[in-house]
Amino acid sequence: MSAYDYAFRAIDGGELPLSRFRGKPVLVVNTASACGLTPQYEALEALYRRYKDRGLVVLGVPANDFKQQEPGTETEILEFCTTRYNISFPLTAKE
Repeated sequence: MSAYDYAFRAIDGGELPLSRFRGKPVLVVNTASACGLTPQYEALEALYRRYKDRGLVVLGVPANDFKQQEPGTETEILEFCTTRYNISFPLTAKE
C-alpha cells in the first residue's frame, strides 16, 4: 500500500484520489480559515501558480482539529478561500 492508494473527499464533492497526482511533487498542507497562519493561503497560491506548470500540486486540507479554527462548512470554506485568497489549488473536504 502507498499514498497513491488513498483518496480524500474533494471540497466540492466526489473523490480526490492521490493517484491523480502520481509522478508529481505534492505539498499537503493542513489549513484553517480562523487560524493565525491563515494568511499562508496567499503564499501557497503564489507557490502553486509559480510551479504548477512544472508539476507541483499544493493540496489544502482544511481541518478543525486544532482549537476548532475551521468551524465552517465545505461551502463556506471554499467561498472564503476563493473570494479572499483566490485559491485555485485543490482543497479537500474538511477533515
